[in-house]
Amino acid sequence: MEDLDSLLVDRDIENYSVRIITNFKSNKFSINNQGSKLRFVPNNKHGLGFGVANSKMIVDLAFNLKNPNKEETRKFDLQGTTIVKNRHYVNAYIQSYKGFQMKNNFEEPEVFRKDMRSVNIGFNYLYTLDDIEFSYALLKAGLADKRHENIFITGGLGVFGGYDYFSAKPNLLSETVSPYFNEEGNIKRYNGISLGIMAGFISYFKLPENITATFNLMPGIGLANKRITLENDKYRPSNPMVYKLDFLVGLGYSFGQFYTSLTYSNGLTATDFDNDNKYRLNLTKAKLAIGYRFKRKPK
Repeated sequence: MEDLDSLLVDRDIENYSVRIITNFKSNKFSINNQGSKLRFVPNNKHGLGFGVANSKMIVDLAFNLKNPNKEETRKFDLQGTTIVKNRHYVNAYIQSYKGFQMKNNFEEPEVFRKDMRSVNIGFNYLYTLDDIEFSYALLKAGLADKRHENIFITGGLGVFGGYDYFSAKPNLLSETVSPYFNEEGNIKRYNGISLGIMAGFISYFKLPENITATFNLMPGIGLANKRITLENDKYRPSNPMVYKLDFLVGLGYSFGQFYTSLTYSNGLTATDFDNDNKYRLNLTKAKLAIGYRFKRKPK
């Protein structure tokens, strides 16, 4: 219990803050075949909410903003990042989306596919050569850091894993777009489990006027067990390789007891379905937070 308490509990009231947030989350994927590309993009990607932060943990709760002029994507999207004992970077996500706008690059009309569903579960783990907790605390919770002067860059090695799924009724292609793809593009269901290794670097910069910045880049390569169900057949793609690229950029600014932070992250996964069909999964998240740090009460 003492280890858990020291990991999650910050006893300094000056490290706590309340905040309002607005965010952007998108889980989109695409199928590409010899230049013909279909993209499946969710609607109502923006949210508004509030949260509480300290030097060890940030809890934000956002509510989806719905556009009355667009059909609704029903979704559950939970993502989180934590730093364990300063050198263990862990990022995890659970996402379930139903209803996608089907877009293409060959001038066919866009169509909303309420029958389509996508589920993604995964994690990234990176062990770094130096302590990294400070940069996230400073940027996301508006806290000052005194251990490093102006620039800090460190690298690390780690692993990633994930489960990807999508399904469509009756299949991925509509009548208007099926002539642009082969028969193996008529995918009814896809399941993929991946595991791989990754490397990366995490950087942090102190800029003038109480501005801080960070840039993180984490490429990875691994193997995937893939299974594709067509309307009248099933097969496992022969190429097991999966490629991954994650990055994050962020800016923070402190003014008195107030602070603001802006972060943008993107996770790209790519693999081959055989028969010239390429699959791409793109997970995007952006967040703007404005917070107020508590003051210590005078004795």
